[in-house]
Amino acid sequence: MCRQAGRGLDPRNAAQMTEHVLAQLVCMGAHTVTGLINASGRQFEDWTADYRLYSRDRVVPERLFAPVRQWICQQGEGPIVMAMDDTLVKKTGSKTHGVKYMRDPMGPPFRVNFIRAQRFIQISAAWQGKHGQARMIPVDWVHAPAPRKPGPKANEAAWNEYRARQQQARASAVGVERICRMRAWLDENGAHQRPLWISVDAGYTNRTVLKALPHNTVLVGRIRADAKLHYLPDHQLPKGRRRVYGEHAPTPEQLRQDASVPWQKVRVYFGGKKRTVRVKQLKPLRWRAAGDKHTVQLLVIAPTAYRLTKNGKRLYRKHAYLICTDPKASAASVVQHYVWRWDIELNFRDEKTTLGVGDAQVLTPQAVQNVTGCAVAAYAMLLAAGTHCQIHNKGLHLPPPKWQPQKAQRPTTNNLLRNLRYELWADAIHFSGFATKKATTTKPEKNKPSLESALFYTIKPS
Repeated sequence: MCRQAGRGLDPRNAAQMTEHVLAQLVCMGAHTVTGLINASGRQFEDWTADYRLYSRDRVVPERLFAPVRQWICQQGEGPIVMAMDDTLVKKTGSKTHGVKYMRDPMGPPFRVNFIRAQRFIQISAAWQGKHGQARMIPVDWVHAPAPRKPGPKANEAAWNEYRARQQQARASAVGVERICRMRAWLDENGAHQRPLWISVDAGYTNRTVLKALPHNTVLVGRIRADAKLHYLPDHQLPKGRRRVYGEHAPTPEQLRQDASVPWQKVRVYFGGKKRTVRVKQLKPLRWRAAGDKHTVQLLVIAPTAYRLTKNGKRLYRKHAYLICTDPKASAASVVQHYVWRWDIELNFRDEKTTLGVGDAQVLTPQAVQNVTGCAVAAYAMLLAAGTHCQIHNKGLHLPPPKWQPQKAQRPTTNNLLRNLRYELWADAIHFSGFATKKATTTKPEKNKPSLESALFYTIKPS
């Protein structure tokens, strides 16, 4: 996939890009640009070309994601399911582009904490397996920085420009722009007839996103418990403006408490197997945030409580309220597509902890977008390659430890990384007194990371 993404680029840039993508996956220390150079075994060569690769837009992450998108579109028919969310990458440098004080989402609910961080928005596509299981694979990544406030001596024109840029830089505004670009890419690459389902959280279920959704796109998102909904108008007046909204419908919380509306049971895959979920459904409806462009349906999902230990506290006792812009969709499909959205949170965890997204100390806007985007694209290629092997029943080279499930439904990111390192470096590991295996060709393999350099020049993250 990496070599396919490098087509059309300068051969030198394509070779460098291939080295950096592999180094992003097998680097054992901090995933800085220096760490990638060390993992490639080029620490005694000129390093300026490696930094210019990102700062001068010689590599575009959008091109790296294209093979992954095409592979996902070829795996099946029917709707293409995606999820979108934003994440914060902690940074400390005051001169790094896009770094601002933002609310810490991991802070306790009784105290608002602030951290210096950069904001990114990601879209992941679902590879749909058997029995309703799916794996989210990143297909888009963009830096969405908030503008800096003018100084205390700034004039009114500067403040007006800041307010205009602030509206354009909102997460919902950037998010709907990425959805439109994704829909356009699908139309240009042979998937114009397939509907796009996008699952979002409450931060993107608003009028900014709903009123700008592209054609053939369905949104599933969370909604407030006290949202004001309307039935469709039962008749039109003979004169005057056409009616769009009818009588007031019950709010999501009122629908949950309404005993006259029965709970229906649907089968949804989550937590490793098919489970039964209780759902209430009300359709068709109108919501003023969506306007007359969308007729929506409302779903109330009863919580599936669980305990971590036998005598532990019951967790997850809150109901979930969803709207879907396709009133004809079944409750099972809407809930299943939204449950798949949780996997994007696992993407964020792997990207920031295992792949070191955000470790690179780069300052310019181009470098921030390109370095992090290439790292996420490398992670997407890893997941796609691992899923491809799983489809064709190709097992992993290294068996899992005894304390892990021996027949896991899907390999973890760490398992895939360990097996990638095995494929790259198994032949390079040998001990004194053991017979060495002769190479089948005298021509050295290109773009292969150096084991010795990766081990001895490892930089631990601070």
